[in-house]
Amino acid sequence: MDFSYIKPKIFEALKGYTGEQFVKDLISGIIVAIIAMPLSIALAIASGVNPEQGLYTAVVAGFFISFLGGSIVQIGGPTAAFVIIIYGIVAQYGMAGLTVATIIAGFMLILMGIFRLGDLIKFIPKTITLGFTFGIAVSIVAGQIKDFFGLQMGAVPAEFVEKMIALFKNFHTLSFATFLIGLLALLIQIFWPKVSKKIPGSLIAIIVTTLIVKFGNLPVKTIGDLYTIKAGLPEFSIPGITPELISKMISPAFTIAILAAIESLLSCVVSDTMTGSRHNPNAELIGQGVGNIMSALFGGIPATGAIARTAANVKNGGRTPIAGMIHAITLVLILLFLMPYASLIPMSCLAAILIIVGYNMSGWRNVVHIIKTAPKSDIAVLLITLFLTVLFDLVMAIKFGMIIAAFLFLKRMSDIANVRQWVDKSNSDEYALNSDLKAVPKNTIVYEIFGALFFGATKDLLNIANEDEKNILVLRMRNVPAMDISGLEALEELLEICKKRNMILILSHVNEQPMKVMEKAGFLEKAGRENFCENIDKALERARVLDK
Repeated sequence: MDFSYIKPKIFEALKGYTGEQFVKDLISGIIVAIIAMPLSIALAIASGVNPEQGLYTAVVAGFFISFLGGSIVQIGGPTAAFVIIIYGIVAQYGMAGLTVATIIAGFMLILMGIFRLGDLIKFIPKTITLGFTFGIAVSIVAGQIKDFFGLQMGAVPAEFVEKMIALFKNFHTLSFATFLIGLLALLIQIFWPKVSKKIPGSLIAIIVTTLIVKFGNLPVKTIGDLYTIKAGLPEFSIPGITPELISKMISPAFTIAILAAIESLLSCVVSDTMTGSRHNPNAELIGQGVGNIMSALFGGIPATGAIARTAANVKNGGRTPIAGMIHAITLVLILLFLMPYASLIPMSCLAAILIIVGYNMSGWRNVVHIIKTAPKSDIAVLLITLFLTVLFDLVMAIKFGMIIAAFLFLKRMSDIANVRQWVDKSNSDEYALNSDLKAVPKNTIVYEIFGALFFGATKDLLNIANEDEKNILVLRMRNVPAMDISGLEALEELLEICKKRNMILILSHVNEQPMKVMEKAGFLEKAGRENFCENIDKALERARVLDK
């Protein structure tokens, strides 16, 4: 059996590997680790788990995604897309529930790769991905308001509307010192790229604001005020798994798996454009699956391909999975030696980092472009997905978005699918000239079908054999790319009508997919194989022969 379709890219990337490329991968891996460190901590806190768990995820999942994945430059780790999902699972089921959901999602991803479902992700409409991505971004930014402004209030409600009401009622409790530190962190991230694009602005923001708060003795809450950070390496542990917990986690796990697949493969597409390489989607899904399982077993959270970190890897010279593995090893060193200092980071600084993350992931320019230029149906799908993501949850948003998009697609296909009779151009007794200037025998009528022949587009087909004075019906099908069982049933019913009216049905230029459907159902024998012609000229010639 051929398993090349799930072969990790590392085997291909290391052929002819040189010391020069290793140096580039080493430098890129270290830089990407520096970028990943503050993001991993911030994303973990925003997800409702301990700060070090974000780094566990970047280390364990990041290593296996690079080692077993289908991209030469993919960087895996925690991403903003999972924040809302993780927060909801942890709030309702605790870390045990999240661990079980992540493991199940990992196995789902592996199965998706084995069954070659990597290419199917492209069938998710762009309007849906933009809608839920923008919705996640809005939720992330809303979740940072309390820490950014230093509001004195209890736990923030999980639901968006209740959250905004609670934040508004408590806004008068803001801390100006906390707000100014957050604003400074925000401004540093906005303007630092003008100074250097190699060193991430988030790291500079952390260093500057941490020093100001520490040595200025400012009344600003830090990570250490709210969390006890555990230094050292992640430890292997198996959660308490019960059948009841597994059944409850199936739906969240499916959401994690689908989101991980979408994000990682989108990241692969972006990196392919930057490097000129070509990723293996099924191997990538398996790498993502193993990475998530291992992350959960070592105390981490769900992971996927991080587009921004992957792009940074490419820009800094990383061209093999070694760079992603070095990124994971560098984060191990940070866990061992620098974690105690992480407790000094101001919470408002982390909130500012996540606000920038939310802004960058929102894709608001694409959203505005679609609203300005796209058909109303596409705009509706985007906005419905967006609002459902914000007001309810991602599972509902994706389900309803896909259902609405599917119905709208079928409606469009039904609208463009039609059956047209060839127009007479002459009053000749023997022949009529159609719009293609083909001579049509006197007792023959020709119809041409346009579009896929499926259950939503068969309404006009049964009305075409209603001219009793004709005894031959030619059906031209060159513009029918596909047909389903409903289309076949409509053809069979049309054939019966023709037989009752003593008409002969001739089919012209039947394409490959419809022909396979007809052949499998035995329709070729029913209609007569001799009445299937490869083009309209031969179909009209047969009509002349039969008309004599």
